[in-house]
Amino acid sequence: MITGQYIADLITWGAIGARTTESQIHREMASALSCPVGFKNGTNGSVKIAIDAVRASQASHYFYSPDKHGRMTVYRTSGNPYGHVILRGGDTGPNFDEASIDAACEQLASFDLPTRLVVDFSHANCQKQHRKQIDVAKEIARQIIAGSHKVSGIMAESFIEEGNQSMEDIHNLTYGKSITDPCLSWNDTVHMLDILADAVKQRNEKES
Repeated sequence: MITGQYIADLITWGAIGARTTESQIHREMASALSCPVGFKNGTNGSVKIAIDAVRASQASHYFYSPDKHGRMTVYRTSGNPYGHVILRGGDTGPNFDEASIDAACEQLASFDLPTRLVVDFSHANCQKQHRKQIDVAKEIARQIIAGSHKVSGIMAESFIEEGNQSMEDIHNLTYGKSITDPCLSWNDTVHMLDILADAVKQRNEKES
């Protein structure tokens, strides 16, 4: 948690999970980073929690952290202008549908924040069924083809091999298979990205 500045030059993008989006120290850390940081909506589905985190990360804060030489230092952050919301679904269900994205963007606009966000295809948006991430991709692709610019990025859980495996027998693990959440296979990931790339191409052709 306190090593953000020490490894900052290695980070190009960060995400704060649904259970820590409300954590003040995570918001302070995000305000000190130069890279974009996304905040997931709460596990209860609340987007306001993520918006509050984005606003907090834009402000200046003081916190204690190692510097680039490993020495403990009190930092005054300048704020992070690149904070954004990540929709990951919640207890109330998925929120990748057009109505949910429109509602989230309306909330962002009410706080004068950019009306673009990231959609997490996994977690509650796929109802913890990893193969449904492709269905989520197809719905986002449909919105893109229809002309939407509200989704600026996506998250997905993927690896080389499909599914996941237990760590109980460490001598018989399958290389390239997740030991945490179930993932899409490499081939399915390529298929999913092709769907999205084709959608962007179709939208661009319509707009040109």
